[in-house]
Amino acid sequence: MDFSQFSERLSQVDPRSVAIEVAVLFACVALAWIVCHWFGRDQPKDSIWFGERLWDGLLFPLLALLFCDLARRGAASFLPVVVLRIAVPVFLSLVAIRLFARVLRAVFPTSALVRLAERTISWIAWIAAVLWIVGLLPPVLAELDAISLDFGKTHVSVRTILEGIFWAGVVMVIALWISATIEKRILREAVSDLSMRKVASNAVRAALLLVGLLFALSAVGVDLTALSVLGGAVGVGLGFGLQKLAANYVSGFVILLERSIRIGDNVKVDGFEGRITDIKTRYTLVRAGNGRESIVPNETLITSRVENLSIADMKFNITTNIVVGYDSDVAQVQNILCDAAKAQARVLSDPVPVAYLVAFAPDGLEFSLNFWVADPEKGKDNVRSAINIAMLEGLRVAHIDIPFPQRVVRVESLPTAPSAGALPERGTRL
Repeated sequence: MDFSQFSERLSQVDPRSVAIEVAVLFACVALAWIVCHWFGRDQPKDSIWFGERLWDGLLFPLLALLFCDLARRGAASFLPVVVLRIAVPVFLSLVAIRLFARVLRAVFPTSALVRLAERTISWIAWIAAVLWIVGLLPPVLAELDAISLDFGKTHVSVRTILEGIFWAGVVMVIALWISATIEKRILREAVSDLSMRKVASNAVRAALLLVGLLFALSAVGVDLTALSVLGGAVGVGLGFGLQKLAANYVSGFVILLERSIRIGDNVKVDGFEGRITDIKTRYTLVRAGNGRESIVPNETLITSRVENLSIADMKFNITTNIVVGYDSDVAQVQNILCDAAKAQARVLSDPVPVAYLVAFAPDGLEFSLNFWVADPEKGKDNVRSAINIAMLEGLRVAHIDIPFPQRVVRVESLPTAPSAGALPERGTRL
């Protein structure tokens, strides 16, 4: 429908037919909401189909579009249709916005660029809807088709480029949606290991994105055989200029496949100690107990020495020392120290906390309390401080002395004091 046809239909508008169309439109929207409410009652809030409030998901505008288009086709035989013709591109634009927005938000929940992408896609979709409604979309596409760009012997119009970008975006978003669904519904149940799940999800996503991009390029008429030259150039670039980058990517997959370092392990790399929060294809994130985060290239984890502090399990040993007086009961002190550790909820009961007499210090008996925690990422000094306070209170209640540092000075002899009337000898310093 061009602009002249749109103007002609507006001139034929009958208030009675408009009222009928508005009623049909409300019925279509209500029917779409009822279907979404019926099937989305038990769906999670992050569902792409239903969204948080049913109408902000993908299914509601998709059903409204389907019902409105069917109503438009049925009403076009006995009355001039205007409202339903306007509703179709509106709901179609809303479907495109919801598709891109919901999928990108589900796949990249923490990315700051998702919000910008949502706004850009919304502007483009609503502008296209307005052009479609007023009948200016066909002439605009014709003008874009008339503008061509020459790449050697190939002539490509601006319309072809824009359509290629659009379909490539649609296919890639659908591929991301499928990969996220596979990871959420299949891999989480079939693969219990987090690192292997990460490998599988990255491989599935990369494969789907590659296949989707090839289909999109083929759909807009791009000769895929020409990509072989580009592939050779990329291979040469990887061989010379991108060695480090390629090594990091390969190292990332090696780490995930070997599982020598996994998400959640406590590691020490180049003096930086922390817990691995995520393993990307190029780098690994290590978060320390004080909140600082280190970005470690994957090649470093492969080629350098890395201490995995939780290679066997997540148990972490913490020690604290204290000195008591020499007249203290050793068994009583050991019981007080162990009870102070057992009273803390984070301290594991297996292995049991143990107190050892480790040294006869100059000031008293030195004891070392050893205990284990399973969540070192929550901090070590806080649990050590709580146990030290409990130890101090327990020793004070038992009247066990905690000595101050003492030093004994022995004086073998003192010089004889000169008499009152005697004069000091020459050379004597007073």
